[in-house]
Amino acid sequence: MHKKLLWLIFILLAFGLIILSSAGLIDGQKKFNSSYYYLFHQLEFGVLPGLVFMFALSRLNYKHFRKISLLLLFLALFLMILVFVPSLGQGLKGATRWLNMGGITFQPSEFLKLAMVIYLAAWFGGRDERIKNWVYGMAPFFIIMAFVTLLLVLQPDIGTLIVVMLIAGGVYFFAGIKFKQFLIIMLAVSAILTALVVLEPYRFNRIKAFINPSVDPRGISYQINQSFISIGSGGVFGLGFGNSRQKFGFLPEVAGDSIFAVIAEELGFIGSAFTIGLFVILCLILIKIAKNAPDKFSSLLVMGINMWIMSQAFVNIAAISGLAPLTGIPLPFVSYGGTAIISLLGGLGIVLSVAKRS
Repeated sequence: MHKKLLWLIFILLAFGLIILSSAGLIDGQKKFNSSYYYLFHQLEFGVLPGLVFMFALSRLNYKHFRKISLLLLFLALFLMILVFVPSLGQGLKGATRWLNMGGITFQPSEFLKLAMVIYLAAWFGGRDERIKNWVYGMAPFFIIMAFVTLLLVLQPDIGTLIVVMLIAGGVYFFAGIKFKQFLIIMLAVSAILTALVVLEPYRFNRIKAFINPSVDPRGISYQINQSFISIGSGGVFGLGFGNSRQKFGFLPEVAGDSIFAVIAEELGFIGSAFTIGLFVILCLILIKIAKNAPDKFSSLLVMGINMWIMSQAFVNIAAISGLAPLTGIPLPFVSYGGTAIISLLGGLGIVLSVAKRS
């Protein structure tokens, strides 16, 4: 099964680079005086080091990660705290989410996702029936999530918080939680997210734009309306690769969270369905690997990484299609972001390690 997974990873990476080469063409020229800046930067600082990371982790026995799971979580949280150190943290558009260490800029929250999956898989993988007990299950879970939530809210990075909550909830669910406990967690998460939205005007504006996209087409609902134009222009077969009109300064974050709109415009419904189909196949392969995994830890580990990828893909596509409020979550394998692709490939490297030993 690991060979099928490997081939699919290469297909997703190649597809992502091809789409990025078109989507970032105009924006790259305007911002960096290089039409293929996003493509080459993603390849050099994302895909290539990510592949090295993936193959290195795939050769390690996945059981080693169980022993160092707590250390990895502490390291990820420490890096998240360093973001708030003025000499190290870097801000953009009112958010402080990046670290600059030794001339290398990266986003610690991406490594936090991987560390959370490994730690939660190790935690729940060794507790069996005890996870249904409040002391052994829910209380420690809420303590960890409360600290992670605080760090992400302070950045602020609500998009990543949503993904982290989905990952944590997914691992907890697959570990064998009682339905009553799961319902309590979902209600608590809903209450937290509702409060965060209501208390911050720009987040509340996104909800208003989602409910009524025509409320302010030149303001709060500008991005979603431009996405609708992109998707609608594509039709069934698209305008053709490279022929997007919306990427000429109309569609915000064209190489980031809006990139699916470019796929729909250039490749149409067929290309959009192909993109979604790749994620569906990946999901099914990961489920099969999890089912055949040697132990509970490795099974939860694979399902956690599956939740990570699928939740990001679902939220991104749903948001840019008007089926969910905009959150700024990138599309895995496709959107621009070196740290994101490195951490994602690292996670899949561990999955390959599990698949080899299944």
